[in-house]
Amino acid sequence: MWTEGATALQPLLNGLVPERLATSSATSCALPPRYEAVGDARRFTRSTLQHWDLEALLDSVELVASELVTNALRYALPTDTTENAETAVRLSLVRWSTRVVCAVRDPSCYGPAVKAPDWVAESGRGLHLVESFSETWGWHPLLGTGKVVWALFRLPETTP
Repeated sequence: MWTEGATALQPLLNGLVPERLATSSATSCALPPRYEAVGDARRFTRSTLQHWDLEALLDSVELVASELVTNALRYALPTDTTENAETAVRLSLVRWSTRVVCAVRDPSCYGPAVKAPDWVAESGRGLHLVESFSETWGWHPLLGTGKVVWALFRLPETTP
């Protein structure tokens, strides 16, 4: 694993990048508790990576973002809508010198569970896709309530 990972991921592990601290190398967006938010997450990811000139990562990060947001919406939100439901899921993208992190915060304290894949079923393969398309992934409980699930991507090598 990336040796600087624990230090570099610390802002994410403390609750992700707040919108007020967004910079040219870190940004986030709150997502509403509707499945249509997965499309919003894909568009947000695509526009951010295009802004960062990281088109080579578009497909992989966009896919992983949609899987992580889908899981948060499907498994982490309470069945009854609460007053904080509009900001309960937050997608963050952070760019460092050699890596990009895609992270999703949600209110559940339960970690994601990788299931044995059923290649015929319509669902249940999301975390396998996250594992396949990212360098590594993981999750971390947040102080208070909730967790962050993240995936790490290596930036493409630049040619001199």
